Amino acid sequence: MSRDEKRAGAALASIFALRMLGLFLILPVFAIHAQTIPGGDDLTLVGIALGAYGLTQAMFQIPFGMAADTFGRKRVIVIGLLLFAFGSAVAALSTDIWWAIIGRVLQGAGAISAAVTALAADLTREQHRTKVMAMIGSSIGLVFALSLVAAPALYAAIGMSGIFWLTAILAVAAIGLVTHVVPPAPPLPPGPKPPFRDVLLDTQLLRLNFGIFTLHMVQMAMFVVVPGLLIRYGDLPLASHWKIYLPAVLASFVLMVPAIILAEKRNKVQPVFVFAIALLLATLLVMGFGGTSFTVMAGGLLSFFVAFNILEAMLPSLISRVAPPRAKGAALGVYNTTQALGLFLGGALGGWLVKNFDAGAVFFSGAAMAAIWLVAAATMPPVPLRRPMATAPSAHGILETKS
Repeated sequence: MSRDEKRAGAALASIFALRMLGLFLILPVFAIHAQTIPGGDDLTLVGIALGAYGLTQAMFQIPFGMAADTFGRKRVIVIGLLLFAFGSAVAALSTDIWWAIIGRVLQGAGAISAAVTALAADLTREQHRTKVMAMIGSSIGLVFALSLVAAPALYAAIGMSGIFWLTAILAVAAIGLVTHVVPPAPPLPPGPKPPFRDVLLDTQLLRLNFGIFTLHMVQMAMFVVVPGLLIRYGDLPLASHWKIYLPAVLASFVLMVPAIILAEKRNKVQPVFVFAIALLLATLLVMGFGGTSFTVMAGGLLSFFVAFNILEAMLPSLISRVAPPRAKGAALGVYNTTQALGLFLGGALGGWLVKNFDAGAVFFSGAAMAAIWLVAAATMPPVPLRRPMATAPSAHGILETKS
């Protein structure tokens, strides 16, 4: 990659990371904190608060992506980050569960994911785009892992209000990266755009969109119940949860590296992708059956992180290979919309299931979704391999290149 491509990739991954860190930091601690505020004893409302930003993300991803095509990527990204910072401030000042939900809704209104990934596609050549998309995807997995380790200590030091103020500061820092580090976006390539309907109904993209929906639904639902299970069955106070998260996170990054190398260097993308989904399914089943065992829970978190990190890195890369070049913004808007829907529904569903059934129902419901995803991925047509020379787009608009 050229120096500008490396700079663009690192800066855009950092923007994603700063924003997602602010969103993820509340996951390990909010369910416990909510017990101390009015309305926080209703687990359904707690789940809605955790996933509320996903609802507005789902509503605004496509409009923000279309606005980025019209008014410029950077301008839309800055506006989205300002909205996110404002929502963080509202949540920091909240005095009950309802104001926390309002703050999370406003955070989600800054739906910049499609605009950021579209800008990444604009700033990189086709033969290097997969690398940059993987950088962005990996940054999400990295900050998710970091949030699980750092959140309990931060909560003990600065409280939930302090965490929300920190997310506002991170959003402002991300604006500085957009305006001073990321290169300007080039003009869009010439040629007609495919109809939005074609992007929305493309069977390859539908499978990948269902996948990101499932992955984030499971992630959000799990962390409605995991902190409580670690306290109940491991007799582990919230401030000590990092003792479980940190080893699991570090080990998961070591274990995911061979899988990513195998996928990219040996052209084993599809087998590695299917394996990671199967690992996610097996993990959820084991945690569902053995959720009262602290050992099972700790081991399940390790295997979950391995599967999550592999899939989070691979899915944006696969979207970038499959999406038509002139409709990447639209495809990424749909992709990020389904991701946001998964986050919202995962939080709400997790809270509802544990309130009306038990923690096992959360894991088994996630396993059912993962099983459907596994079938869809295993029967998906082969992902286009990269070739030494760029070729013309296929019937699906796929430009095949060598990295």
